[in-house]
Amino acid sequence: MKIVFSITLLIVLFSCKNSDNKVRVLPMVGNFDIVYSMVDGKEVADTIFPKMVDFSYLNQDSILIKSTDMKGKIWIADFMFTSCPTICPKMTEQMKRLSGMTKDLEDQIQFMSFSINPKYDTPSQLKKYFKAHKITTSNWYFFTGNEAKTHDLGINNFQIFAGQDASAAGGYAHTAAFALVDKEGYVRGVYMGTDPKEVNKLEKDIRKLLKYEYSVN
Repeated sequence: MKIVFSITLLIVLFSCKNSDNKVRVLPMVGNFDIVYSMVDGKEVADTIFPKMVDFSYLNQDSILIKSTDMKGKIWIADFMFTSCPTICPKMTEQMKRLSGMTKDLEDQIQFMSFSINPKYDTPSQLKKYFKAHKITTSNWYFFTGNEAKTHDLGINNFQIFAGQDASAAGGYAHTAAFALVDKEGYVRGVYMGTDPKEVNKLEKDIRKLLKYEYSVN
């Protein structure tokens, strides 16, 4: 039986300066709040998107990495598990291709893959997976940590569904999505990580974001 998961994303596109006085060239993605305030005697509505929460995980080298350690970079994230028999290998190969396409921007980008099955995916197992896929890039972490917090982080922060499902292959279900997060911690796009055309679009959006919002060519 094939199960399809869908997530409705609320997207607001700012093509001009918004309340934080920043020009945005990509949408902001996720659930948002509308906050009203009085400015010069007039009621003004402000759209508030949640920022990424702080987190910390062990990476494939058994090093504890904190989200604050990766500040100053944009993030590309996915959620996977190394024993996944279906989409995860395809996602990893597309992420690997994307890392090669953006090699010139290596100091501006942090790739991260969160394991949703940390009981199996120890740092040493993630290291084996890293080597098996012949990944050589230095700006890609594979993370393992608290399972419940990881699932929650995916759904509520990165806008990527991940969770246990006894009926799914491998016992876990997740969307094949790559999330693009800006330097301030806002999700700016979600892309199908098994579709080369979507990944090509992500590469273009990475460059657009860096060029027009951070003056990086």
